[in-house]
Amino acid sequence: MRAKESPDTLRRARPGHHDPTTALGGTPALSPLTLRLRLATFGLVVSLIGAVAFVALGVVPVALAFGLIAVTAVVDLAVIQRRRHRGEPG
Repeated sequence: MRAKESPDTLRRARPGHHDPTTALGGTPALSPLTLRLRLATFGLVVSLIGAVAFVALGVVPVALAFGLIAVTAVVDLAVIQRRRHRGEPG
């Protein structure tokens, strides 16, 4: 039989206790909706930077592809906000 665990052992076993990203100022996304929000925001920023960079280089087809990805990220952000407004967890 296992011995009863001490409160100190239970405290150390909490999620995120050994998370190396804690020092970076973030906690792990415990909700799929929050993770989706963060990923959509990241995708929007990266795609806008890519679109601007490729327009500056004169590669219009690639810039349009990045623009399409940015529009998709904006739509995803709108869907996420609507779901959060409805009260879904996250």
